[in-house]
Amino acid sequence: MTEIHESIGAQTSTGPYPMGRRRFIGYLIGGATVMAAADLGMLAEPADAKVPSLPQVFDTYDLSDALTDAARPTANLITVVINEDGTASFELPRSENGQGITTGIAMIIAEELDLPLERVTVTLAPARQELIWNQITGGSNTIHAMFTPVRVAAAIAKGALLEAAAALLGGTVDELTSKDGVVTAANGATATYAELSKRAAAGTTKEVEVTLKDASEFTLIGKPRNRVDALAAVTGTKKFAMDYDHKGAMPTMVCRAPTMNGTPVELRNRAEILEMPGVTHVAKIPTGIAVRAKTFGQCIDAIQKMDVAWKDGPVAGESDEDILSGVKAAELPMPSLPNNPLSKTVAADFTFYFRSNAPLDPISAVADVSADGGEIWAALKNPIVSQQRIALEVGIDPTKLKVNVVEGGGSFGHRLFWDAALDAAHASKAMGVPVRLMWHRADEPRAGRLHPLCTSRVRASYVGNEVLAFQQSHTSVETDWRHGFGEIVTSLGADLPEGLSNLGYSQLIFALTSGIPYDFGVLAQTMNETDTRFNTGAMRNVYSPDVRTASELVVDQLAKAMRKDPYEFRKEFLRNERIRAALDKAAEVAEWGKPMAPGTAQGIAVHYEYKGVSACVMEIDCRPETVNRKVRDAYAGPRVTRATMVIEIGQVVNPRSVEAQMQGCINDGIAMTLSSSVHLQNGHFLEASWDNYAYTRQWNTPPQVEVVILPGESKIIGGVGEAGVATAAAAAACAYARATGKMPTEFPINHNDPIFFEPKSFIPPVPQSPTDGLRWTY
Repeated sequence: MTEIHESIGAQTSTGPYPMGRRRFIGYLIGGATVMAAADLGMLAEPADAKVPSLPQVFDTYDLSDALTDAARPTANLITVVINEDGTASFELPRSENGQGITTGIAMIIAEELDLPLERVTVTLAPARQELIWNQITGGSNTIHAMFTPVRVAAAIAKGALLEAAAALLGGTVDELTSKDGVVTAANGATATYAELSKRAAAGTTKEVEVTLKDASEFTLIGKPRNRVDALAAVTGTKKFAMDYDHKGAMPTMVCRAPTMNGTPVELRNRAEILEMPGVTHVAKIPTGIAVRAKTFGQCIDAIQKMDVAWKDGPVAGESDEDILSGVKAAELPMPSLPNNPLSKTVAADFTFYFRSNAPLDPISAVADVSADGGEIWAALKNPIVSQQRIALEVGIDPTKLKVNVVEGGGSFGHRLFWDAALDAAHASKAMGVPVRLMWHRADEPRAGRLHPLCTSRVRASYVGNEVLAFQQSHTSVETDWRHGFGEIVTSLGADLPEGLSNLGYSQLIFALTSGIPYDFGVLAQTMNETDTRFNTGAMRNVYSPDVRTASELVVDQLAKAMRKDPYEFRKEFLRNERIRAALDKAAEVAEWGKPMAPGTAQGIAVHYEYKGVSACVMEIDCRPETVNRKVRDAYAGPRVTRATMVIEIGQVVNPRSVEAQMQGCINDGIAMTLSSSVHLQNGHFLEASWDNYAYTRQWNTPPQVEVVILPGESKIIGGVGEAGVATAAAAAACAYARATGKMPTEFPINHNDPIFFEPKSFIPPVPQSPTDGLRWTY
């Protein structure tokens, strides 16, 4: 069930700017048809004047603000084009990986242009180095950053069409109306955008002032729409990286070391491998031995037969407990609690193990690269720095390497990096031929990006019914920020020796995304990172799922100590009215406090990030008959039976996309809390495929899911992609604690249970392709 409230607050036209909130300057660009762009370089929106009693950094300026401000100087380089046939087209400088941003951006353009949605085409821009800091996809920032620039460009294009129509049809622009790509004059005469596109073209680029639609006039924005690529996705015609048909590109895979980040020394049986059926090329690259063949199955056959001498990776011989010991050694002293002799303390220490960032769509890339340059096609969320880094590492001129962005089937932070594209570039250059490179499923958890192992310690003091202080100290294996902010300078700045570089990025991101939303007296959060040996990344919602899970569990302990209901306790201490409204709605829809059978319970949690607020209630079943149910070759465990997610992000572009994102966040949160992690043992991770990785499956997905989208102010454009993960993870943890009567301190809760699968081999590093797949279908 999804409950969607469609009321939208009016957007004010007054404010501190000379032009007002809805009036902007942009450019009508000289050309054959209408091209328009925004100029937002000097028009930053003011922060809310409301200052909480105990402000933290992210209360007034967060990661969304930082990413959006960085994109302003190049907003005028992004253009909306009216084509000769009356359609509109736009090259989006972001990466679509299933989050629905191409649909959302198309809706924004169609709204401002008064065009049918199906007459707007949004494609993905290739790497454009002039778009410095404006081509990174992350932090749930796309709609927040692009909403106004795209509207301004579309409004300027529409203005040019109306001026051309006034000259053609007679009368003034004010007397014209536009609908569905047709302009109508007061006398009833009409002209289509197709008829006007050439007439409206500017001979030279000129500055234009434009007024945007008021939110009360929206007919498309805020209304549920199916994704523009939905039919292609469900019929199998949607094109991903591996579907790109580049002449001569053949299947290619990599044989990898038995220990994480081990490197190849020598392929001892090269001649034998080259004689295998279908094999055309073999080459040593930095990450392993690449093999190219007529089919991926033949690549797997070749990898199975390879005899490789390896140099061990940096964590050879180490296991989870060794890494955890190192993280604990790097923990900072906890901040001091107030010295009050009457106070009592609630404290807990939590551990969160490594989790895989692998999306369902395999990591892949097509590359045609030589010493003179080349071209790459991949689902990249950071195409500019990918182009620069790949060129640097393979030894070619960055200006001679073209990087194309294609759609991907999921990201979870992995595609912020260029791992597969770099493998493909190395393989293509070494072999001298185009390649269609794909990581094997076994490569992803063993060599791919991970959410780092970390600890989070929480201390709170209280007297009577008042919380005096709430302190949290987070310590983690390094989160890799070496993609920087999307280009080479900040990327290299994160690549200095340990302790000099990446930690600064981590501290900044932590401060801009993490906070405590309660009036809990003295608030303090610290963070430290250590151990740079792992392949990590900004997995969906980055630090927040772990930070929020730890803190919300302690909030429940405070409520228990004060003999208060968890919902009522949160409601009393929240210092943000938007969060309180979401909390109230979640409690109402989920029937908080209803009778629950022994071994089952509800859990509740809240979160604030990316300009949006969320509240979640989970119902969990921890009874033995549920935990011990049998599922073939799989982990069952406790089951969340009902999930209620309430979100408010201000102006909603497409409620259907918000609903889909929240459903994904719910499953992500459940997985993080209950079941999904990877196990490091003797220098390598045991998991080697999705059948080894206990992500939320059909048998663990809640049978009842409710998403409620609350109305918000139209001047707020909140992020959606990651907004509900932390809330869902924390709510599942709180539900589990209440159902079992014991607060969990290690996540996921099953990590130290006996593993449910037989680990796949490390030599060879990939299993033989199955030949009996149909036997195992349901």
